[in-house]
Amino acid sequence: MENIANDGAGSGQDLPSADPVHSASTLARGLSVADALSLSSLSGTEVLAGASGLGRVIRRLNVMEVPDILPWVKPDEMLLTTGYPLRSAGDLAGLVRELDARGLAAVAIKLGRYVDTLPDEVLRTADSLGLPLLRLDEEVAFDDVLNQLLTDIVDRQAAILARAEEVHRVLVDVILAGGGLAAITGKLPELLDGSVMVTTPDGRVLARSGMDADVLADARCFDPAGGRFQVENFKHGVRALDDADPRVVQVPVLAGSLDHGRVVLITRGRSAEPADVHLLERAAATAALVITRDLAVAAVEGKYQGDFLRDLLAGRAGEPGHAIRHCASLGWDIDRPLVVAVAELDGEAATQVPTAGDLRPAHERFAGAWSMVVRDRDPGAAVVGYSQEVVVLMGAGGEGEAGPGRLVRSVIAQVAGDGGGGRRSFATGISRVAAGPAELPRAYEQARQAARVGRRMNGPGSVAEFDELGVYRLLSQIPDTAELRSFTEETLGELARTGSPEHDDLRATLETLLDNNLNVAETARLLHFHYNTLRYRIGKLERMLGPFSTDPHLRLNLMVALRVVRMRDLRG
Repeated sequence: MENIANDGAGSGQDLPSADPVHSASTLARGLSVADALSLSSLSGTEVLAGASGLGRVIRRLNVMEVPDILPWVKPDEMLLTTGYPLRSAGDLAGLVRELDARGLAAVAIKLGRYVDTLPDEVLRTADSLGLPLLRLDEEVAFDDVLNQLLTDIVDRQAAILARAEEVHRVLVDVILAGGGLAAITGKLPELLDGSVMVTTPDGRVLARSGMDADVLADARCFDPAGGRFQVENFKHGVRALDDADPRVVQVPVLAGSLDHGRVVLITRGRSAEPADVHLLERAAATAALVITRDLAVAAVEGKYQGDFLRDLLAGRAGEPGHAIRHCASLGWDIDRPLVVAVAELDGEAATQVPTAGDLRPAHERFAGAWSMVVRDRDPGAAVVGYSQEVVVLMGAGGEGEAGPGRLVRSVIAQVAGDGGGGRRSFATGISRVAAGPAELPRAYEQARQAARVGRRMNGPGSVAEFDELGVYRLLSQIPDTAELRSFTEETLGELARTGSPEHDDLRATLETLLDNNLNVAETARLLHFHYNTLRYRIGKLERMLGPFSTDPHLRLNLMVALRVVRMRDLRG
């Protein structure tokens, strides 16, 4: 047994201050059993068993006057008894287990008058469950205990309400002052005693405050590659409190049926509490108002910017000087070498009509991700989202820097992220460098063509540069796929049909041989064939296709036909 009443060890904090910021962690934790033992009305109280449960929170009090107390027991109660009902309670160890199952905070008993001691089995059961059994001093009056503990609980609850009201007032002031997400996250760390951030639904950080280097370096919280907060690693709302030591809590930012992101709290050296979740939910409601407001403004500005960019890419924006000045007023710098990138979400038919709450939010989030990543690298870039594509005009990079293709590919990797947090895959096309505004229409068409051909060649998630398309640029312009199929079958014969292992193997041999300019030795090395084996295969191919080793026109036809076969939508 352990007497902790007078030594100060394990005693709780003082009563919460009226200042909600100063006592944030105390209020979140509530009145624990250890805190209660430090009060004067419980002076001399002895912990008989269950000392490991002294952190249990007391939210209400009850007095045990009858043996069948169980129907009236509520969670987080401290039960006071003189011991009289225990004489006829029967299985006391079983009663302790039932009380623990109902979430009781502690049992305080006066021994000596009706019950001298508690059986060892009862004490062992309480120790195993972590349910504190307290021995009250004979001089303690129940009314003193009830009065002081209830006053303390009410004071704490009032302070929690004051803290919530303070958070509400601060957040309302932010909105009324026209502040954004940065203003919200700037205020919350001191109110919530932790680091706070607002992210997109997949974890792209929109605003943050109170983040130290250790938090940012935590691989469980942040993706080391792109800095994305890994929302998939943590539970939402009160479910996060189910963890043994919850340090990270996130709540969704919802406006109607639309999910705009997350508000995340990372605590400072303490476990998160229900009060933290409640305050985060208030912050999330405020963030939803700010985001909705910003989206409404952005929608108007975006339509204007989108219309002008359409005119610019169609060559209808007027003379170059006027276009440069107008773009500068929009924050775009087009008076420099530019590369155009076109990104299209995969998995949606081009003619499909957007459904409410489905395609439009997906494209808005997609355009937002591109804008966030590109503007971070190139503040003068233009990023505009349309119903079926996102168009990006960004600097092509200076001398000595990575080429425009590598530059855009690095942006694509960051937009996609580590699995993208559930982001859909997308195909991207990259143009040649446009030297000035007059060349942007042609660059835009190049990027669109590269995206289209890249998807047909490599499927979802493809990235294609216009300069890498080669003959596919010409093949993609032929609208009659039946004519292409007919040409392929006439040129390749049986080899035009895919799915047969023998034909696929011969076609691969032919393609490698032609790609190596009929160099038999090099082709044999690449295919791991014996030289004579490859000579035999070449003879078989010429009997099937004709004398391509001596006829350059036939070789050209075969090479084109093989490229057609590689185009995914013409296979089979």
